[in-house]
Amino acid sequence: MATYDLIIRNGTIVDGTGEARFTGDVAVKDGLIAAVGQVHGDATQEIDAKGKVVAPGWVDVHTHYDGQATWDAEMAPSSWHGVTTVVMGNCGVGFAPAAPDRHKWLIELMEGVEDIPGTALAEGMKWNWETFPEYLDALEEMPRTVDVGTHVPHGAVRAYVLGDRERPGAIPTADDITRMADIVEEGVRAGALGFSTSRTVLHRSINGEVVPGTTATKEELIAIGRAMGRAGHGVFEMASDMRREWDEFGWMGALSRETGLPCTFAALQSIAKEQPLDEQIANMRAENDNGANIVAQIALRGNGIVMAWQGTVHPFRLKPSYQAIAELPWEEQKAKLLDSAFRAQVLSETSDYSEVNQDIIGLIQVVCCGWTMQFEMGPAFNYEPQADESVAARAAAAGKTGDEYAYDLLCENDGKGFIYLPILNYADGNLDFLEALQNSDDCVNSLSDGGAHCGTICDAASPTFMLEHWVKNRKRGTITLENAVKRQCNDTARLYGLHDRGVLAPGYLADINVIDMDAIKLGKPWLAFDLPAGGKRLLQKAEGYDCTIKGGVVTFQNGTWTGATPGGLIRGPQMAAMLEAAE
Repeated sequence: MATYDLIIRNGTIVDGTGEARFTGDVAVKDGLIAAVGQVHGDATQEIDAKGKVVAPGWVDVHTHYDGQATWDAEMAPSSWHGVTTVVMGNCGVGFAPAAPDRHKWLIELMEGVEDIPGTALAEGMKWNWETFPEYLDALEEMPRTVDVGTHVPHGAVRAYVLGDRERPGAIPTADDITRMADIVEEGVRAGALGFSTSRTVLHRSINGEVVPGTTATKEELIAIGRAMGRAGHGVFEMASDMRREWDEFGWMGALSRETGLPCTFAALQSIAKEQPLDEQIANMRAENDNGANIVAQIALRGNGIVMAWQGTVHPFRLKPSYQAIAELPWEEQKAKLLDSAFRAQVLSETSDYSEVNQDIIGLIQVVCCGWTMQFEMGPAFNYEPQADESVAARAAAAGKTGDEYAYDLLCENDGKGFIYLPILNYADGNLDFLEALQNSDDCVNSLSDGGAHCGTICDAASPTFMLEHWVKNRKRGTITLENAVKRQCNDTARLYGLHDRGVLAPGYLADINVIDMDAIKLGKPWLAFDLPAGGKRLLQKAEGYDCTIKGGVVTFQNGTWTGATPGGLIRGPQMAAMLEAAE
């Protein structure tokens, strides 16, 4: 009988601790790492990783697979990019608890906030739950390629407690707040990894209403945080406009000190945030210096929009002539769009902003005519483009106006061209400000939004972008491979109390990537219509992942799913087997 189930031989091991890489072997037994270094003995399966990097599987703590995880075992696109653990239920949106008469409301909230097709959610989810513990039970029934954990989402809790009273500006009673806190405590005790809320005008339902957390008082939020404290674990996650009058860092700091639990927030250069990013970080650190545990979630590239004719957003969406064909089948739309007379007609018109909410009018104007901020997406696109690569610059060089050039870009490849608009994290026209944050222990690499913004982004590819851009190719300064792996594995796992993964050491889960760093590369995005009810989503594959291994089982080989589904549901904090034995 073989000594081990699997041995990965001769690899360059980057173990997730941040320590220097070394050459060696990794042995796996019963889903756990059994030995690291020079491994003797044999195995049922061996992988020769000579010249390849062997690293832990990525732990992505900011995703929105809340619906997809109930019907999709593959969990693409995150699983295509070496991710072996996802945490969902972020930004206060999700599907439990769910009163039977609130299903449509919850779908519309998710569709508006996260751009997940409502028709896909309506067809894909079976709603075989009502309470949050029942939702966890439903998740546990389905095997997947990855492990999933989740927050209790604020929007669902408010809708469950307030019912028809839930609307922007709704003020819950003291009894309502007590009931909400009890629901969160019940969910955390059942296995939720935390609670999430959103307090930004950029997050709206499909009907244009701001999410419930936007107008919540700090008393409500603190009561919910205290509920997690009673349960003894959990992360308080928040997206916020960081208005100074709200004193978000003040109450997060006080809550963290009182409960001993971490709070984490989306830290971005954002047109919606009153506080600039450096002020957010400074305020966080002032609270942490006073005993709090607040962690900033940072994105690794400009958060924005990939625009296409068939996508959710493009510069001509508010032109009257486009509006007239917007509901036609694609082939009929395409025939119009590629017609020179129709092109001239659209370009002669002014966008109609009359129905646009004034809170986001500036954003919409940038979408419609911000040519200096928009960039052509070619086959080998650089996600840190410079000013001379903008639509405005290239239009001038081609002797065209910005709108002419943009229109023609979208018409390329038989109407399947793309334009990139980094709305957030790109105020300076580069990503220099992120370098220092990627070496800060009070920040984690996050905000991939995997499974969300289906018609506008594909940032689920963030771990691959980290390797290709930040480790390998960035001309303005790179980070080390050791640091990148630590940040996407160990740091993210530890924030959520997942001490059983993110490191290659005996006793840890055998969640492993074998990576060819010479080949690592993002593929060109494409629009697929493969969600339930033909729902659309932007997808992006990667080259360079030789193998992804979950719990000792190879789930992906050379970018192809093996069909294996060793992933399950995470319930609460996890300890490594080696740590349990020590206790």
